[in-house]
Amino acid sequence: MAKVVKETLKRIQDKENVEGVIMTNNEGIPLQSTMNNQDTVQYGGLVSHLSTKTASVVRDIDCTDQLTWVRVKSVKQEIVVVPEETFVMIVIQKVTGDTDLEDEVDIKS
Repeated sequence: MAKVVKETLKRIQDKENVEGVIMTNNEGIPLQSTMNNQDTVQYGGLVSHLSTKTASVVRDIDCTDQLTWVRVKSVKQEIVVVPEETFVMIVIQKVTGDTDLEDEVDIKS
């Protein structure tokens, strides 16, 4: 299992414009990362909190629905968050022109 996780992180990290890939547990504690420790801890904690709150909003709107992914785009970066049952995958990408992370990285494979 660990080998598959590392291969998946590397495959995503190798995509153009991807700055980093982080996998955390549901509390935001880093499990694996391609980023330095400081950035990993910062993104892991903040984005995990965002994911939890967003999932809560989705459930509050429709209790039969669930969050599958969140995409946050700023002027400089795009962050895609994929919450799973036991972990959260976070992908950070530089924004350049019409770059679209969803088209470039098949996160679910």
